[in-house]
Amino acid sequence: MLVPRSLRPIDIAFFTCICLVWAINLIVSRVLFTTFDVAPIFYATLRFILVAVILSPLLFPLPPRVWGFVGIGLLMGGLHFGLNFMSLATAPAGTVSIVLQSSVPFTAVLSWLLLAEVITLRMTLGIILSLCGVLVVIWKPGTSLLEPGLIFALGSAGCIALGSVLLKRMPPIGPYRFQAWSAAVSIIPLVIMTYLLEFDRWGSAVAVGWPFWGALAFSVLLVTMFSHVGYIRLLQRYPASLMASLGLMMPLMTIALGAVLLDEQVSLIMLAGAAIAIAGFVVVLWAPRPRP
Repeated sequence: MLVPRSLRPIDIAFFTCICLVWAINLIVSRVLFTTFDVAPIFYATLRFILVAVILSPLLFPLPPRVWGFVGIGLLMGGLHFGLNFMSLATAPAGTVSIVLQSSVPFTAVLSWLLLAEVITLRMTLGIILSLCGVLVVIWKPGTSLLEPGLIFALGSAGCIALGSVLLKRMPPIGPYRFQAWSAAVSIIPLVIMTYLLEFDRWGSAVAVGWPFWGALAFSVLLVTMFSHVGYIRLLQRYPASLMASLGLMMPLMTIALGAVLLDEQVSLIMLAGAAIAIAGFVVVLWAPRPRP
């Protein structure tokens, strides 16, 4: 895959590892929610409780503009992951991974609105092309409705895009400290949601045993402590729209893993939509970016 010349080779390799961990996490989560019937919001809640406990010493002293970090932490934490896990409970991992990449055009548009980044004609065409491709992927033939799981995935992509752009407007904060705040502010909303929607499934999730706890450990240690901290480090170094675009590797990895490990069907319509979307993402990535 083509990459911008301004990106250091070591950062390219690092982000490739990050995307691989994200792809594996989508597969693991899909198995938990479908094979073992684990409640998705309950799983997200436990994940953030563990992260908040591990990183609790980093919550103090309070960062400057603390309420801004509260809002961004909720967007990139509880809302993003809650919607993401709900989508994986009802939709194939490969399809979800493609829809999540709609964060690329979302980020470009939000960067224009909130960061005064100029959107060129080429970027506009790329955004339109990518959204058309995503619509092809998520549309359910023979019905007038979209799959609820893919609507959740669109919401998840919107949350991560808005959070990433808003984070660029905030004072610098250490990645681990940001993860601590993101986890802490996400706990109460997630607890309320899982109590109202999933209380009767808590016991069955814990009864799954080592697959549940192993997946939770993978999610906390590799996904949060490694991948998301690494992503925030790169986000602080490179433009938000560029980092979102480099996530093109993740859906390709997820589709391959889903087909091999979960026997997920890859239809011609899905491949066509993915090709259109990825073409649009590449146009957004390589479009000239004038100074704000």
